[in-house]
Amino acid sequence: MHIHILGICGTFMGGLAVLAKEAGHKVTGCDANVYPPMSTQLEAQGIELIQGFDPGQVQLQPDLFVIGNVVSRGNPLMEEILNRGLPYVSGPEWMGNHILRDKWVLAVAGTHGKTTTSAMLAWILEDAGYAPGFLIGGVPMNFGISARLSGVRNGKKADSVFFVIEADEYDTAFFDKRSKFVHYHARTAILNNLEYDHADIFPDLAAIETQFHHLVRTVPGIGRLVVNGREPALERVIARGCWSEHENFGVESGQAGWSLDTHDDGSFDIGFDGVPQGTVSWSLTGEHNRMNALAAIAAARHVGVPAAQAIAALEKFENVKRRMELRGTVNGIAVYDDFAHHPTAITTTVAGLRKKIGKDGGGRILAVLEPRSNTMKLGTMKDALPASLADADLVFGYGAKGDGKEALGWDLAQALSPLGEKARAFDDLGALVQAIKQAARPGDHVLVMSNGGFGGVHQKLLDALA
Repeated sequence: MHIHILGICGTFMGGLAVLAKEAGHKVTGCDANVYPPMSTQLEAQGIELIQGFDPGQVQLQPDLFVIGNVVSRGNPLMEEILNRGLPYVSGPEWMGNHILRDKWVLAVAGTHGKTTTSAMLAWILEDAGYAPGFLIGGVPMNFGISARLSGVRNGKKADSVFFVIEADEYDTAFFDKRSKFVHYHARTAILNNLEYDHADIFPDLAAIETQFHHLVRTVPGIGRLVVNGREPALERVIARGCWSEHENFGVESGQAGWSLDTHDDGSFDIGFDGVPQGTVSWSLTGEHNRMNALAAIAAARHVGVPAAQAIAALEKFENVKRRMELRGTVNGIAVYDDFAHHPTAITTTVAGLRKKIGKDGGGRILAVLEPRSNTMKLGTMKDALPASLADADLVFGYGAKGDGKEALGWDLAQALSPLGEKARAFDDLGALVQAIKQAARPGDHVLVMSNGGFGGVHQKLLDALA
């Protein structure tokens, strides 16, 4: 089958393209912004890329057009497809029907931690010899790739039945407003957490809870839900109806479900139904990562990996790119890259770094934030930013002004004003870099947080500090 992918350079659609090619399909695609690293990754796979959405692309005569959710009505190529009555389908639906149909799908859903938890789960299965396929919205450093159809076993390509997928609650396409994850036919589903997000498509938390319950409805009776027992929103989701096995994680020690107890050195004991399972010792920081690990251990047990074996695997887990990733150290100043963009994620990221370096003598945290997600650009959560950044010593915010796609619709300086003199806002990237350069001193930790490329600010900072 020849598929032509509209919006191919997005993380999900790019991963889909790689999987489709690996599965033997002919794959071409187009996007508004065809540039590295995604363009080079796809071209290395022999996938032809076209810049833009010119309607003349229908002359490629693919068997099917696969539509990403960046495509909307008014897109010239999409309009031509509709006018000609050509066959098209959403990316998640194609994925569900052509890649996941005969797989044991382990889906990881939640407002936060999907990428990290998916990477942990895939690594546990890999270490146990399951050679899983996966599609993850980041690059797990244990694998070096974000998607594959299957792994290698005994030196040969395995035909593994297991597939780990990051299950996003964002809508599927302009013609399908259900969340992506309802298309994946999960047999094991992690519900990691649930908060209000995606203000551009969901009016309130209740609307997202409804979508999560749609996911619950798709899990078969022989399947299993692994649910964060600390989340009232997920408790409400399950109360609507549950037809599968159900295990909670994050419970108190001695209660039914999965528990953890943390030691001062960051290691933590795992328990299940009150029975000790072992201790995880690793370099990752933060309660959020411990909860991610607990969920991954629980999900892996559903496919036959004993908790002790999963614990041993996690001690070799190398995290995901852009999750507290140290990009470099210059003149005693460390520069980190992190994907945090929701206030809750910002809070836990800053707290995790503070825990790692210590409060006294470990150096200052210079938090550098670009609020560029759709929810952030709408200003829905701007009032929560000061509290999320309170544990940083200095705060540098960046938000482009104007009417462009990346522009904020609100005053960043005003939003950060409760932080007083320790916070500054910029709309010029060069001025931001210079301000950080002037403020930083040996021993400092510069924590850059954005869900985008941030104009390559990480390397710009390293160059300036040098």
